[in-house]
Amino acid sequence: MIALENSTLTGKSFTKKMNIHKLKKGRGEPYPLEIVDIMGIESTDGGIKHEDIIKAFLGHISDEYIFNPGAAITDHDPKYKKNPTLRDKVHCLVCILSADSVSRMDDKVFDELRLVRESASLLGISQVIVMTKVDKACETVSQDLNKIYYSKKIKEKVDNCNDNMGIPLNAIYPVKNYSESIIQDLAIDMLLLTALRDILNFANDYVERELEKDEA
Repeated sequence: MIALENSTLTGKSFTKKMNIHKLKKGRGEPYPLEIVDIMGIESTDGGIKHEDIIKAFLGHISDEYIFNPGAAITDHDPKYKKNPTLRDKVHCLVCILSADSVSRMDDKVFDELRLVRESASLLGISQVIVMTKVDKACETVSQDLNKIYYSKKIKEKVDNCNDNMGIPLNAIYPVKNYSESIIQDLAIDMLLLTALRDILNFANDYVERELEKDEA
């Protein structure tokens, strides 16, 4: 997962280190799913190195490694995994973009994202975009989330991502964040769960392909 920025005000990545989140059931038993959060891409030289993204794809970077914007991880680093397993590798690339700022993103960021996508494609990793904060980008959607697929503004944002990154329209998921409310909302949940379901399917397809290679 690539988290692009902390906020539209700073344009800086909030994540500074490798964070592996294990999703757990009610009694603490983990689901067979891990979300790997890495440092974001920036228009300046302060973001993650492209080499680190590739090494994260390949499972070489351990949890809690602190990214260095000035230099990529080396195989001498204590957090470097020399012999990663299939479980350590990234099975689906998820780019997190904010709908209210995507049209103002620097071309350099889109250029870097395209390079990341090309690298993922060479490794057989599927890519999706989760477009957050749709309610901040469209007043109509802010008032009624059920109108998200009828919003011209949201359609423009989705098309913008498609044009600049080449990711298919059906792999771009507009969602609303639980940023201002802690009360569960079915409309919000449906968007989030649809994105998660498809991400899991993409990830499962990758794992099956890799296992078939081992058996061949």
